[in-house]
Amino acid sequence: MAEPLPDPLQQPDYPNRASLEAVVRELEGRPPLVTSWEVDRLRGLLAEAAAGRRFLLQGGDCAERFDECRAEIITNRLKVLLQMSLVLIHGLRLPVIRVGRFAGQYAKPRSADREVVGGREMASYRGDIINSPAADPATREPDPQRMLQAYGNSALTLNFVRALVDGGFADLHHPENWDVGFVHHEGLREEYQAIVDAIVGALQFMGTVSNTSLGDVERVDFYTSHEALLLPYEEALTRDVLKGGRFNLSTHFPWIGLRTSEPGGAHVAYAASIENPIGIKVGPDTEPSTLKRLLNALDPDHEPGRITLITRFGEDRVADSLPRLIAAVQSTGRSLLWSSDPMHGNTEVTADGLKTRRFGGILHELEQVFEIHDRYDSVLGGIHLELTGENVTECVGGSAGLTESDLQRAYRSHVDPRLNAEQALEMAFSVVRNRRQ
Repeated sequence: MAEPLPDPLQQPDYPNRASLEAVVRELEGRPPLVTSWEVDRLRGLLAEAAAGRRFLLQGGDCAERFDECRAEIITNRLKVLLQMSLVLIHGLRLPVIRVGRFAGQYAKPRSADREVVGGREMASYRGDIINSPAADPATREPDPQRMLQAYGNSALTLNFVRALVDGGFADLHHPENWDVGFVHHEGLREEYQAIVDAIVGALQFMGTVSNTSLGDVERVDFYTSHEALLLPYEEALTRDVLKGGRFNLSTHFPWIGLRTSEPGGAHVAYAASIENPIGIKVGPDTEPSTLKRLLNALDPDHEPGRITLITRFGEDRVADSLPRLIAAVQSTGRSLLWSSDPMHGNTEVTADGLKTRRFGGILHELEQVFEIHDRYDSVLGGIHLELTGENVTECVGGSAGLTESDLQRAYRSHVDPRLNAEQALEMAFSVVRNRRQ
């Protein structure tokens, strides 16, 4: 039996412990959402990305919503990731690992347990797996039954994603799935269409010359990821497998956030007990000594593909912060995967009280990250973005020229602002341009 974990941070205070225990028992008896061999395959791919032979694209919602577990939203989210990956494959001349922030990204850390909304104090919204975003003190109380709905919605999302992929959703011979009519900037749209046309032409030529099916060439895989924040849920879906080892089978790729990354904390202890690849968010206040302790706790044997460091600094702090963390990792002799999250450090609040991010700030951080890795003989092998396939107006800037006055038009996030589909595609082109320099 596993040793008891330290008292965990960022956990809800469930008023009914008996109900919580009953839900955990129910989840322990339910089928896993992913398989251990899928997890092993992803870990091998991440090891290749760390060596510069692949590139990681990780993206999706800040926090999934129960009421957005709908076919069109899932399809659009998948579509924008697919379109971004096409740009990256063509521009970087590398295979792309597609990892979605979906099928489980239902919990969010908060800076305070309680907040005031509309003049009334209530529990802070911690994600749909814990409570409701409605400004109602009753529905803000943490409810363990919501974990069962999160499991069900995750299963539905995964089932639909797999059906789309296996049914040929990513087949380049079906141009309706690659349409970018949502892009208003003509130059961006034309650049993208030229890539699609070039790849379709190349596939047709290869098929004609070889007289064989190119199904394996056209097939794509999607993997899932979420922050392993709500430990009762994560532990209930952790399994011992016949081949040996313990796996979190609620997702392929869990990550640890900044607020729960203390080396002696419960979340790190839990992550150390499983075989999944682990993402670690690191920021401007992460000390090199702390990072080394984290790496020793989570990857004592220097295993390829085990650790992905997801850096989030802010455009004004990356130049001072990233070099010392690169040096710390290099001093350990590890070859791990570096991925850039250029969004979280660039969040600001408008005069109207809305959280937003400026496309220019996001891009500026990303440009600096590329340059710093090159300067220190390191490899940036991935990017981590909060995005949606919907036409939201949550981040300002980009080719469409969104301003703060546009935010009220289609601001739907209950937590953090996301890139819309056009901004996300534009960011993929920016990755290519920076990698080529």
